[in-house]
Amino acid sequence: MTWLYPSTEFRELVSGRRRGPAASLLRSLLRVAEEPYAWAVRWRNHRFDVGKSPVYSAGVPVVSVGNLTLGGTGKTPMVQWLARWLTSRQIPIALISRGYGSKNGEKNDEALEMDLALPGVPHLLNADRAAAARTAVRELGCRLILLDDAFQHRRIRRDLDIVLVDALEPFGFDHVFPRGSLREPISGLNRADIIALSRADLVDRRRCDEIRDRVNQFASSATWAELGHVARGLQSATGDRVPSETLAGSPIAAFCGVGNPTSFRETLRAGGYRIKGLREFPDHHQYSAKDLASLDQWIKEIGPVEAVLCTQKDLVKLDTPTLGDVPLWALKIELAFLEGQPAVEEHLERLCITAQPND
Repeated sequence: MTWLYPSTEFRELVSGRRRGPAASLLRSLLRVAEEPYAWAVRWRNHRFDVGKSPVYSAGVPVVSVGNLTLGGTGKTPMVQWLARWLTSRQIPIALISRGYGSKNGEKNDEALEMDLALPGVPHLLNADRAAAARTAVRELGCRLILLDDAFQHRRIRRDLDIVLVDALEPFGFDHVFPRGSLREPISGLNRADIIALSRADLVDRRRCDEIRDRVNQFASSATWAELGHVARGLQSATGDRVPSETLAGSPIAAFCGVGNPTSFRETLRAGGYRIKGLREFPDHHQYSAKDLASLDQWIKEIGPVEAVLCTQKDLVKLDTPTLGDVPLWALKIELAFLEGQPAVEEHLERLCITAQPND
């Protein structure tokens, strides 16, 4: 399922930034392929809308966090925020993910990152998320389920659908995959209860308003929220932690294997780091010894740096505190509400009433 995590080259092509006759021809071919894919998605959604496709009821409140586009939109910080908010109210919860990239029952990078951030919160990875929900309720005694990356997974009835729209790439270049990066037509937003504009701190007010106006054409009744992603420190593979400001103004190298590397770059810039180079790897990339050797050589070539920075998603796959003789740190990023937090919490409070454990 690597197509779920489009590369920079793919984005350059479908955005139109890649020019020339060959690129134009390829976009035309992708446009032809887009039609049957979009039709199939619409037909699938229609079957769920009219009740022809079965929907499993977990018997407890279900909150889904998802998005409309391929790649990263900041779902992980949102899921972590929700989990902490709910557990602070003594609601027994479980997190359920599809588990893309996991092999032989092993946890993938996102699961390892979640375990690090949410110790004690059960996290079930299963392609059959309905089966995972049954396990969570019957065997683990959870009273509320968080579905990660599940807006298009409609086999489980949900009580709250939260959809994240990335301010840096909100509408998938206005085309459904493979011509663009939309997982489904924009009209699918009409199923959302909450629409949260992630990385809103990386664009200006006018752009936020433009995106909100476009969203309102399809989901005017949905609760609107705006989110920022804030650096909350640096962490090493050995568990050491220092303030994120420690390296502000210092020359650093960086790399990442995430769905939206542009966001990581902009977050580094906002943190005041002097980026001498940033290497991008595919989302969910499994780093090999060859990759580490290549990174070590690259760091030497770009000149002296104080440290190498990556994401927490990358760090959990790298059991090393250094690359060569340069310290390796993960930038810990957390969600911060810029707008709409009270309205989001009002939705959650209603679910908490239903989710309270039975005496």
